[in-house]
Amino acid sequence: MMPLWKVDQPAPGSAAFDAGDRHDVVIVGAGLTGLTTAVMLTRAGMDVAVIDAGEVAQLASGANTGKLSLLQGERLASLRRHHPAALVRAYVDANRAGLEWLTAFAEHTGVSFSRRTDHSYAQTPAGLDAVRRQHAAAREAGLPTRLLAAADLPDPRFPLAGAVALDDQIAIDPMRLARRLAQEFVAEGGTLHTGIRVTGAHALGSAHVDTGNGPLFARHIVLATGTPIIDRGLYFAKTRGLRSYCVSFRLPGAPPQGMFISVDGPTRSIRPVSTADGPADAQLVVGGNGHPVGRSSDESAALDDLVAWTHEHFPGAEETHRWSAQDYESHNLVPFVGGMPRGLGRIRFATGYGKWGLSNAPAAALRITSEILGTPRRERPTWMTMIGTRLTVPADISRGAAEGGRVARALAGGWLRAERRRTPVPRPAEGTGTIAHRGGRPVGISTVDGVTRAVDAVCPHLGGVLDWNDAECTWDCPLHASRFRADGTRIEGPALRDLQRLPRSSA
Repeated sequence: MMPLWKVDQPAPGSAAFDAGDRHDVVIVGAGLTGLTTAVMLTRAGMDVAVIDAGEVAQLASGANTGKLSLLQGERLASLRRHHPAALVRAYVDANRAGLEWLTAFAEHTGVSFSRRTDHSYAQTPAGLDAVRRQHAAAREAGLPTRLLAAADLPDPRFPLAGAVALDDQIAIDPMRLARRLAQEFVAEGGTLHTGIRVTGAHALGSAHVDTGNGPLFARHIVLATGTPIIDRGLYFAKTRGLRSYCVSFRLPGAPPQGMFISVDGPTRSIRPVSTADGPADAQLVVGGNGHPVGRSSDESAALDDLVAWTHEHFPGAEETHRWSAQDYESHNLVPFVGGMPRGLGRIRFATGYGKWGLSNAPAAALRITSEILGTPRRERPTWMTMIGTRLTVPADISRGAAEGGRVARALAGGWLRAERRRTPVPRPAEGTGTIAHRGGRPVGISTVDGVTRAVDAVCPHLGGVLDWNDAECTWDCPLHASRFRADGTRIEGPALRDLQRLPRSSA
């Protein structure tokens, strides 16, 4: 599967890696958080290196819908349900600062984008209360939203019972943006290393990161890796990994003029594409059908459902690309940003954007940059202080406990299912995988591109039994969202090691 945005997007070059090099700052992760932080710091005169196991915007930063909006579905209403109005306003102000920084960067560096009206909409009358709650929370937070009845909405081609609308939001090609950030970073004197995996970060002594090619030293380390790759603070247990799906289409007629995301299920995210804000290959992106990582019985069906929905409401639509992405949501719905516990003020991180990383990433970068540069607290914007000092409320604990219960059930259930299926098992059909039990240990057996492989099916991070993802042919962990290719190579998540490769049979 290939995101629409990655068509004809050559990867930026990687600098030669010299083990033992020293920098002011080492940033782990070449997605939007890492690259925006890197550009801000290099512009301030710091010596910065960015390092990533993959390419620039390899994962979520290059595989989202390219919607940069402060409305964000029903996020504001969900926040307001459990948090004071001041915190919701701080969240909006943070995202506004991120949006303004990113659009100013795009205008300055020639990355085109479109301004469109964004809509959080109800598919049926049952969803109208959620629309009204989102409108109330948005207005309370200072956003000039409008309530629209079904008759006032601009596109009757799909079910619309009503919506809250916010004008002048942004549609942008995320890969075009990420590539330009990388180019700007290097032009400002930064060092970009891709294809090198970081396996650890240390604050004691000379702060440094470990890689398979040797260490890099720095006065400051930033972990911009989706979820932190070290377990200090137990943030893997304070967030949950979510996967969502996208399909792009050519249309025989004009696409919708606005952007839309439903507040009632199943989620439908609709984003028109023009040459100003994306490739010419498609005119529409439809997303949705998200689920916690490793806890879906049929990922391919989620994609097929999006295609069927689009064909129903946009007759003649022709599929061009399909893809999925992963992001992390904090249990209190507000991103975690700042100093890592026991990091001695040398290690910082950001996680928990809840699928709204295009504005949350630069907001996190602004905060991390201000801390590294030593900006006095009195000179920082109010939103930084408000979000940085928020208190845990009972609802946060309740959501965390509920997720912890689901994790425990997934852990126990995975081992029980593996115990029931002892090897040998039939050779899996192309594109499928199965869990079997061999010598007291779950084994994952799959067939991809005609090659049947066996791997240790226990996640190296906390021992969850992996689940086969039939849409992407990967092994996904239902506990804390680590993911691995069919051959066991790590893709993402808190796990740091590949899966052990095993013989296809125990004989």
